[in-house]
Amino acid sequence: MSESGNDLRFVELRAEQRRQLVDLRQVHEAHRTVEQRLGQDFSGSMRWLTRRGRDYLHRKRGNRERSLGPRSPETEAIYEAFLTGREAARADLKRLEARLDQMAPVNRALELGRVPTLTARILRRLDREGLLGTHLLLVGTNALFAYEARAGGHLESDLLATGDADLLWDARQGIELLDDAVRAEGILGLLQKLDRSFQLRGPRDFRAFNADGFFVDLIREEDERLAAPHSRRTIGDRGDDLHGAPIEGLQWLINAPRLDVVAVADDGHPVRIVTVDPRAFALHKVWVSQRPSRDPVKSSRDLAQARAVAALCDHYLQLSFDDPALEALPDRIRALGDALR
Repeated sequence: MSESGNDLRFVELRAEQRRQLVDLRQVHEAHRTVEQRLGQDFSGSMRWLTRRGRDYLHRKRGNRERSLGPRSPETEAIYEAFLTGREAARADLKRLEARLDQMAPVNRALELGRVPTLTARILRRLDREGLLGTHLLLVGTNALFAYEARAGGHLESDLLATGDADLLWDARQGIELLDDAVRAEGILGLLQKLDRSFQLRGPRDFRAFNADGFFVDLIREEDERLAAPHSRRTIGDRGDDLHGAPIEGLQWLINAPRLDVVAVADDGHPVRIVTVDPRAFALHKVWVSQRPSRDPVKSSRDLAQARAVAALCDHYLQLSFDDPALEALPDRIRALGDALR
């Protein structure tokens, strides 16, 4: 059905679509669980090294290798459990991947695919590397795919058209626990693994683009502490990586509650999206639309998106703009909710 409140044009999923989406999310959850287990419990390798005539079990992860002790019934059991556990997890992952591949054409036939394929591939990579939802959030127009997925339907396509992806960097998060490869490659390196044509727009820039003109922007909150000479400009250690651009107002999104939801990409495969609370999105969009420097064309679209998301909150998500969960936002920003009612 179509909801007319606040001029919202929103088509609810049919019963058949809902059933398929529920099944897809269950398979995706199992797949992600196994993938994480492989990355955490079974990453790297184990081997026996002989030193001074005695065998020692070594565990290697990335560039780091440490001894687990001399050969004994205990270390032999550890070694055997690692090999058999890894093999079983790999078999489970292969089976679940095959199931997702089988479901993909059905998802496309049911018109469940919404997230642009490249955006979805980027999000999956960030999720696999432990960056999504911790260091990075998807914001901007693409966040609408998360809101409509949570609401159980589809927004009008005019609100969703975009040729870029905005990644909001939570610079409060340290990089100590990131994988060595991620720290060395940075965001640009991860993008280039998906599409070798990705390159920076210029030195120490916040934007990368590919041969098709698709942009990826790395943005962050504007904070005096982050402007200090010693503050980190990139997520990893790579000097020619994307440099986070500090932008006024993003601190409200960083401090807002978050939304974690599984949507469907154009390729028919699931994709996890972690973004900001839809109410924070709507309030921030209203604020942006009212800024004197904002382009009038973009301003009207900002307001349309804000009103659409606010209507989703009211009619489908049962989320109140008076919720104490939004207290991290300034009163003057929360007051903008009146413009959405």
